Amino acid sequence: MWAAIGGTGAAVGVLVSGLLTAGPGWEWVFFVNVPIGVLVAIAVPTIVRADQARNERQRVDVPGALVVTLATGLLIYGLVNAGDGGWGAASTLIPVAAAVIGYAVFVAVESRVAAPLMRPATMARRPVVSGTFLMLVATGLLLGLFFLTSLYFQHVRGFSALKTGLLFLPVAVAITIGAQLAAHLIGRIGGRPIAVASFLLTAAGAVWLSQLSAGGNVYTEVLPGFLLAAFGIGPAFVTATTTTLANVPHGEAGVASGVVNTFHELGGSIGVAVVSTVAAASIASTSDIDGFADAYLVCGIAAAVAALIAVGLVPAGRPQAVTGHGH
Repeated sequence: MWAAIGGTGAAVGVLVSGLLTAGPGWEWVFFVNVPIGVLVAIAVPTIVRADQARNERQRVDVPGALVVTLATGLLIYGLVNAGDGGWGAASTLIPVAAAVIGYAVFVAVESRVAAPLMRPATMARRPVVSGTFLMLVATGLLLGLFFLTSLYFQHVRGFSALKTGLLFLPVAVAITIGAQLAAHLIGRIGGRPIAVASFLLTAAGAVWLSQLSAGGNVYTEVLPGFLLAAFGIGPAFVTATTTTLANVPHGEAGVASGVVNTFHELGGSIGVAVVSTVAAASIASTSDIDGFADAYLVCGIAAAVAALIAVGLVPAGRPQAVTGHGH
């Protein structure tokens, strides 16, 4: 459910942003988050159950939380700047270097506090490493493909924001179908074959997209590859969360989930930074599409490499519920 809603939400967001851009204006892409945030804040106390294990409450690691948040923010800022200024620009290197220093400080802080935010033992667990890798690559591919395809539709083909958003609706359906199919299969065949198949399908879809032209039929030349890649990415999200949370002690589930979701944000930033760098020449031109083709090909290669890594990294066997506490 988490993977289906998350992937579908990303695609539906493109549609909604198209409606807002074509209607009240692009600024409303940001304004609309205010009422949504307020409604969520009101709904959470009535939907999320209170913690039953009150005797296990611990102090919040405020210093660790502040340091890791600052370091992650700097890293994302540097990666986003890489798309505009290049990977060797000061606006990229300085924030990334500061982020590395921040993570080193975070490790030092965690070794000294009584109740650390992240325990090294949790981070070193194979299911957590596997889940973060899958989430990083899957999100990078998803948002990278979204970024490229939306630019291609509007910048090269001249489609409106609304038409572009409507073309993303089938993508939302494809992600949902892929995620639901994986959810039904993962308990039977395990996460490893699903992860491998997921990235292979995504690679095939991205390679298909790399053959696009400036004037071809988008319904036969672009959408089939886009749908295939989206269908493949959906199962990767399911595998990332399921194999992680089903293979760590109950007491470490919250931290493991937080780590996986942090890599979700990092993956999106890295994916957009990489594809925008590769496609930079085409983004600056309305007639040159070679950069788009090259960026799609890079996505296909990355997905194929991820499939190979998943063979040895993703835990074998079916996910099993783990009981007990990691504290």
